[in-house]
Amino acid sequence: MEKIGMRDAFGAALVELGKTNDKLMVLDADVSSSTRSGLFGKAYPDRFFNVGVAEANMVDIAAGMATCGYRPVVSAFAIFLALKATDQIRNVVCYNKLNVIIAGGYSGLSDSFDGASHQSITDIAIMRAFPNLTVLAPAHADDVTAALEQALEIEGPVYIRMCRNPSPVLVGKKALTIGKAEILNEGSDITIGACGITVPIAMEACEELASKGIKAQILDLSSIKPIDKKTITEAAEKTGCFLTVEEHSIHGGLGSAVSEVLVRSKPVPMDFVGIEDCFTESGPYEELMEKYGLSTKAVVAKAEALVKLK
Repeated sequence: MEKIGMRDAFGAALVELGKTNDKLMVLDADVSSSTRSGLFGKAYPDRFFNVGVAEANMVDIAAGMATCGYRPVVSAFAIFLALKATDQIRNVVCYNKLNVIIAGGYSGLSDSFDGASHQSITDIAIMRAFPNLTVLAPAHADDVTAALEQALEIEGPVYIRMCRNPSPVLVGKKALTIGKAEILNEGSDITIGACGITVPIAMEACEELASKGIKAQILDLSSIKPIDKKTITEAAEKTGCFLTVEEHSIHGGLGSAVSEVLVRSKPVPMDFVGIEDCFTESGPYEELMEKYGLSTKAVVAKAEALVKLK
């Protein structure tokens, strides 16, 4: 299966969008070679700003640009945007509903060798709590372009969460649409909703579950906020149980967002595949994913157990 890095798609999309949108500005916190925003800097040096390791200041600068009619994209590691620039994102960008795109790279465990200080497993919880902020977690590289294009068209700030490592390209998948879930597989026994790079994991689990006689409905829930309440509720009504999968803490992320929907509309047995309440270790990415239960095997095991609760 072909794999492409979301950061490579991000850099290429910025360059392409910059051709026709002269209001597009890109700011980076001294990690542009890692985030690939440097590609935009080479193509349009007069619209690219490396502010140094100063994420909070970067967000404030972008906010000022937005008030002047520009469409700034701030790019840095997800953990540092979510933690070091929290005040500026909440009180300046979100409070004033400014058109700033916040691009968080190296999300989840994907900055694997730098350990807990660089691994971003709480950013969804933080970002989706802010009013006015749209939160997206593209499932694969093609979704990154769609997310950027739509983010530049809507009014208000958008957070886009991206994995560092190359991830599988999902053939036949529709482009990410803000506010919409995509049904990737029809099923009647269980719904599995995933976001980001766990969508391919959910699809692999779906095949293994099918071999065991369990028909899983798979939802791509990469638009975390706004979330597609209608599709989630209809899926729960159809299958009678719901499993969420995310490369994030089980506290406050996609699983919490789905449970908030279902408790009000269609309470069903639920479970969560995600990182338990802990700080994570450093190491090879794939080994970390396995260690913290983000694997096809783990999804299958929890799905089988959940179906038995119906």
